[in-house]
Amino acid sequence: MRDHTRVLQLTCAGLFLAIALVLPFLIGQIPQIGTALSPMHIPVLLCGFLCGWQWGMAVGFVAPLLRSVLFGMPAMFPGAVSMAFELAVYGIMAGVLHRVLPEKPWAVYVALVISMIGGRLVWGLVRYLLAGLDHTEFTLEMFAAGALTNALPGIILHIILIPPLVMALEKAGLTMNRRS
Repeated sequence: MRDHTRVLQLTCAGLFLAIALVLPFLIGQIPQIGTALSPMHIPVLLCGFLCGWQWGMAVGFVAPLLRSVLFGMPAMFPGAVSMAFELAVYGIMAGVLHRVLPEKPWAVYVALVISMIGGRLVWGLVRYLLAGLDHTEFTLEMFAAGALTNALPGIILHIILIPPLVMALEKAGLTMNRRS
């Protein structure tokens, strides 16, 4: 049974990675809000919730780097590099928190919000460190704009969309990240 679960996790993680690569094309057709909706974050968070922290971390770290190499967006430095760490933290935190918090609907929301905060903080830290390496500036105002102000549509979308999806997929028996 354990081998079956691993294969299912790998298959789902591959699907979430594919969605992370393609979803920005669909949402990006609306240039004014396309990037503000943070479309790559959705499959990474879902992967962490449903497949576990290891798979969420892997998909989160690989997705922006692979998308940068394949399609040139986001730009590798500093965009894709800082996003790789941010999304890896999303996957880790969503997976861990979803596993340890009670199996209650409110817990999915709590895990999501904490994961988004943790990921945004790591994104800011990595952007700050990369700015130092690049001899550029990354101010607190730039962090607030990138992590909150410009990202507000995506934050709202994630809070509205992800918890019901997680709960529906769990109800259908499609989660591999709960205590047995």
